[in-house]
Amino acid sequence: MRDTLVLNASFEPLSTVTLNRAVVLVLQDKAVVEQSHPELRMRGAAVDIPAPRVIRLCRYVRVPFRRQAPWSRRGVLVRDRHRCAYCGRRATTVDHVVPRSRGGRDTWLNTVASCAEDNHRKADRTPEQAGMPLLRKPFEPTPADAMLLTLGAEEFAALPDWLAVDAA
Repeated sequence: MRDTLVLNASFEPLSTVTLNRAVVLVLQDKAVVEQSHPELRMRGAAVDIPAPRVIRLCRYVRVPFRRQAPWSRRGVLVRDRHRCAYCGRRATTVDHVVPRSRGGRDTWLNTVASCAEDNHRKADRTPEQAGMPLLRKPFEPTPADAMLLTLGAEEFAALPDWLAVDAA
């Protein structure tokens, strides 16, 4: 099932919801469609609408300020677009730049996506000690960046310019 980006009335990203939930919000006049899937339609007995990709709430929702995106293994893989930080191949695991056994922590700046082979080869060493330089530095995404990245690479690339964030 595809996820739909939900924008506040002020156009700031709030969350993602399932396609079905997005359609319900639109049909209840709680949201309007800002962008739809080009070839996907939602049909029912009395309804035939394009499937929403991005919706905007009609009323502003006050959200508590969040300084940083919560760290997660899935978030690291999504942030690095499932590409190994050491060789560039498909990544399936998360590697700690400074190993946990040496005091490294589960943080955005200390973890990178890695293929299983490179993760095993680096083992309990830093990239310098293992002779495995990082292809790109880890970064801490803002909460809005993290949410947009969860939409996936193809969805993220298809968003309009006014929503694009710099993830590099």
